[in-house]
Amino acid sequence: MTWTAPEVTRSPQLLVGDERAVLHSLLTRGREILLWKCQGLTGAQLATRSVEPSSMSLLGLIRHMTEVERGWFRMRAAGEELGYIYSDESNRDGDFDDTVAEQAEADHARFLEEIALCDKAIADLSLDHTAIHPRTGTDLSLRWIYLHMIEEYGRHAGHADLLRERIDGATGYQ
Repeated sequence: MTWTAPEVTRSPQLLVGDERAVLHSLLTRGREILLWKCQGLTGAQLATRSVEPSSMSLLGLIRHMTEVERGWFRMRAAGEELGYIYSDESNRDGDFDDTVAEQAEADHARFLEEIALCDKAIADLSLDHTAIHPRTGTDLSLRWIYLHMIEEYGRHAGHADLLRERIDGATGYQ
């Protein structure tokens, strides 16, 4: 039996609430949009690349966002000493370049697991909690990380739209 990405049940968007709850709601929406764009597709479809020379695929986006979640929330904000899962210094684009259709189910599950681990890692941190920016060495707040992650998902949602339309013609967000 061929694995297909499961259907996504979307959370209601929080339109009123305290700052942390609204930020988390927007982050959840971005996560769910990416998963929604993948639902019903096989590993082979998820691994379908956009156009040459790009190595971008929906599976690559899942793997990339696993790395991004891990890096910003667990490694930076929570200070966990971890490495990346798919990429390293000698293979910076392993999240996109090294996708394997037969590993799509495991990569999808790893993304969901990483989200849960990230949410747990930052649950007790205030939005004013600071971490060091990896490139500039300057302080940044958990609030900034939330906003950056919302922006990151927004940027990649557009990529996911185009990738999904190329695979089976599906468009929009219902």
